[in-house]
Amino acid sequence: QVRLVESGGGLVQFGGSLRLSCAASGMVGNEVMGWYRQAPGKQREFVASMSTSGSATYKDSVKDRFTISRDNAKNTVYLQMNSLKPEDTAVYYCHVNFVNWGQGTQVTVSS
Repeated sequence: QVRLVESGGGLVQFGGSLRLSCAASGMVGNEVMGWYRQAPGKQREFVASMSTSGSATYKDSVKDRFTISRDNAKNTVYLQMNSLKPEDTAVYYCHVNFVNWGQGTQVTVSS
């Protein structure tokens, strides 16, 4: 059973930065890891994902500001978020293979 624990969310001002972390246990290898987010009143949306080999995919609106990375030895995925905007405010969820999900971490960007 895969278990995910997220950390790193918080309150930040417009233009600020945050780094999210997600540590996974119970993985067997070659899984895709990544992040989704859900803003109040909206559907959960894709943010970024990365394969075991390091191939990354991003939502268009974040690809110049966010960077996904992972440490395969630690089964941990990170999301470095720079130049944050109020529209980035959401609960951020990490996933493994788009099937297993973390509990979410709140990111709030004030204007």
